[in-house]
Formats: sequence, structure tokens, C-alpha cells
Amino acid sequence: MGGTAQGTAIGLAVDLSSGLIDRFRSLPMSRAAVLAGRTLADLAMTLVAAAVTAASGLLVGWRIHRGPADVLLALGLALLFAYAAAWAGACVGMLARGAESAQAVGLTVIVPLSLTSNAFISTAHLTPWLRDIANWNPVSVLAAACRQLLGNPDPAAAISSWPMQHPELASALWSAALIAVLAPLAVWLYVRRARH
Repeated sequence: MGGTAQGTAIGLAVDLSSGLIDRFRSLPMSRAAVLAGRTLADLAMTLVAAAVTAASGLLVGWRIHRGPADVLLALGLALLFAYAAAWAGACVGMLARGAESAQAVGLTVIVPLSLTSNAFISTAHLTPWLRDIANWNPVSVLAAACRQLLGNPDPAAAISSWPMQHPELASALWSAALIAVLAPLAVWLYVRRARH
């Protein structure tokens, strides 16, 4: 879901360099509409990718052990995080000089967030300062929430930090906070870039 940021960043950088954004700027429409359209389109692509990933997982033996309400909540939290990531990508895309720099910046954010999360390893045996970062990491929180909601083993449930004890709420709060900060920032960057 965090990969949505890189796709949005690269897409916006390409749109900016190709002149497409200049055409949109000449139309009588909200400045936020261009970015909202881009982030929603990337969210739709992420939904398709999530469906393919889930289907592939089911084919190789992964199973969901909870009811439809929990599955829908897990999907909703994952998509909300992907939407927040898309707005982060929109900010990067507005600042990048081209698609290559957008890709590089995207990787410098996505890779550390993923590698300092509990998505791949348990955080229980990390050094204390890194464990604290990992337990509050939005990727860790989303992974813990999805594991709990889908009824899969969740080693993070034994960790006493607040986000690991309340991963659904923590994930929703992280995503909402990121959107509340990044969406207005991306629109401001868009308007600022239009003036130059």
C-alpha cells in the first residue's frame, strides 16, 4: 500500500514534464481537482493490485479466518493508508525535477519505512530505540491491524506499546493525520509551482 506513493510521485512528475498539468491549469477548475483525481486514480490501481495479491495468496494457501466485516475493515484501513501514501507521493511529484528523481525520493522513504516495520520481522528483539520507532511506524501499525482483522498470527499483539495494542485505531489515526497534512501541502505546492 505504501508503494502508491511512488506511483503517484512518478506519474505527477511525468505529467508535469509532458505539459499535461499546464493544460489542466488553463481550465476553470479547482486546483485540488487535478491532484485529487490523480490520487484517486492511483488508489483505484492499488485496489486492483490488492485484489491480485489477495487472490495469489489464496492460491498458495493463505487464508482469512474472520468474517466479512473484519475483512472489509482491513481492506478499508489498507486503502486509507494507500490514499495517504498517494498524497505523500503527490508532494514528492510536485517537488521532483523528473520521473527519475521522483522514483529515487520515493524509494528513500518507502524502503526505510518498510524495513523498520514489523511487516517482515518481529520488533520484539530490536534494540530499544529502534523497537520504539518500529512500533509507532505506520506500516507496522497497518500490518498489525490487518493481521488481527484477518485472523492471522500477529506477534505484535504481545508488545505493550499503544499502537500495537490498538492497531486498528492507530492505523486510522495515522492515515487521517497524514492526509490532513499532506493533501493541503500538495495543493499548496501545486499552486506555488503554477506561479513559477
